[in-house]
Amino acid sequence: MKYLLIFLIVLAIFVLSVTLGAHNDQVVAFNYLIAQGEYRLSTLLATLFAAGFILGWVICGLFYVRVRLGLVRAERKIRRLEQQAAPSEPENLAPSATPKE
Repeated sequence: MKYLLIFLIVLAIFVLSVTLGAHNDQVVAFNYLIAQGEYRLSTLLATLFAAGFILGWVICGLFYVRVRLGLVRAERKIRRLEQQAAPSEPENLAPSATPKE
């Protein structure tokens, strides 16, 4: 339910930005590192927003993969340590139960 709500909010923001961008056909000069270009303001804003959104997801994805790999390594290390510790413990710790008559 939470993800559906987040998706609807993002969708509403996207629809609102497209609606506002459709009425904004002003041409602006955009200077970037290697060149300069003239673009419609709505196209420039949509492109930069999409690039930032994708870059943010890539960075978050890299952090997520890093954390998951660390978790897998830690679980493997725990399993290995448990296997090493298991043979050192006595097999029968509980006293034998014999029925009393």
